[in-house]
Amino acid sequence: MLTSKTRLKLQGILRSIAHQEEVSLPDRIYVQKFADRDATVASWLRTARRLQRGPAATGVDQLLTALDLGDVDGENKPPNNPDDDLGDWFRGAPDWLRRS
Repeated sequence: MLTSKTRLKLQGILRSIAHQEEVSLPDRIYVQKFADRDATVASWLRTARRLQRGPAATGVDQLLTALDLGDVDGENKPPNNPDDDLGDWFRGAPDWLRRS
């Protein structure tokens, strides 16, 4: 559970990321520390990174952004890549799903 002070600090840093403002390395590490432990903060971070790339196009891209699905970094891997690892596919999944 996040305290109000921590939540506000995290959201301030994420707002800066989303608006492509300069964010220090210690602040980025601070956000990542919470994102690794809390699914809500991880979702906020993915949303900030998507907003950082600019507005989503219409259609499927906009739907994927609204549903918080798809690759944040815009890497388009070919389907059925033999080098893919199932663990990587669940990388952004909530804790309860990764443990099963």
